[in-house]
Amino acid sequence: MLISNMDGQAEQFDALAALIDEATDIAVCAHTSPDGDAIGSTLALAEIIEAGWEGKRVSVLLADDDVVPRTYGFLPGVERVVRVADYEGDPDLFICVDLSEPGRLNDARAVLERSAKVGVLDHHPSSDPFWDAGVVRPLAAASGVIVTEFAVHRCIELTPTMAQNLMCAIVTDTGRFQYQNADGEAFEVASLLVDAGASPSEIALHVYQSDRLAYIHLCAVVMSRITTFEQGRLSYSYATTADFKTNEVPVAECDGLVDLVRCVDGTQVALFLKEVPGDKVRGNLRSKCGLDISGIARELGGGGHKAAAGFTVEGTVDEALSAALPKLHALFESADAADAAAPVPAEKH
Repeated sequence: MLISNMDGQAEQFDALAALIDEATDIAVCAHTSPDGDAIGSTLALAEIIEAGWEGKRVSVLLADDDVVPRTYGFLPGVERVVRVADYEGDPDLFICVDLSEPGRLNDARAVLERSAKVGVLDHHPSSDPFWDAGVVRPLAAASGVIVTEFAVHRCIELTPTMAQNLMCAIVTDTGRFQYQNADGEAFEVASLLVDAGASPSEIALHVYQSDRLAYIHLCAVVMSRITTFEQGRLSYSYATTADFKTNEVPVAECDGLVDLVRCVDGTQVALFLKEVPGDKVRGNLRSKCGLDISGIARELGGGGHKAAAGFTVEGTVDEALSAALPKLHALFESADAADAAAPVPAEKH
């Protein structure tokens, strides 16, 4: 039985369960350009609802007019995912998973707006609640942590397929338990999921050890462009539409390219930019230190966590860089000024 944070979430979990009690048609959807946490958590939540409540019709929606990224095609139940363009229902309940900003629903926002009730299970900061019930806890390592605890709170036995999806959610959002968010709660939940039948080795094989050669060639292009600023503390790179076309790699397959930039020795903040359809550029920011990059993402129309955030802007890569680099320079400048103003500890004699 989990003990971390369960008491503080009980009332909110019960309120969400009450919405499920009242609903017949339920839609579960994550954010645009879904990652492992988004896909794993939505698939698991759908199965949890079906296991814990009889007679519920649950649809798992993809917010984009796209396909599930190839990397996550091995997850159990992925074949049930429906593109929102192919969904015509008016659900009694729409549950947002791994997002708490309706703007990140993309095409699925229209479904949310015609839903009778809205729930949410998420670990991203939110300043403007729009849901009727749910849990938003930014200190959770992944939405998969919260979904797991929801199942435990409802005394729903975790099946191996639920566990595998939730384990993928936590493994990917903690960077294989290497990021700063890999706390005791994440390990506690992971242990529970392994006991329930999750296979970390299978997840590692599919997510981190099965890249197509074309993708590896694209990685080489991205690595060749890595540039550093701020005395090596800031690194960035990018990929263009032409790069994706030349290497025959879809944008949806490129979730992990920011980690190539993040790996540079001495880098404290990493920025990766990629051109996406609609003459837009999507930016991924990662912090390896105490610097909070979420504010910059919000200023550029996005959001996220202190150490992992993203944004999308209109224009070219050069225009996106022109918008982001001055803000990142100001962040380092502010941190340097704070360090300079800090009192020097007295020497011990």
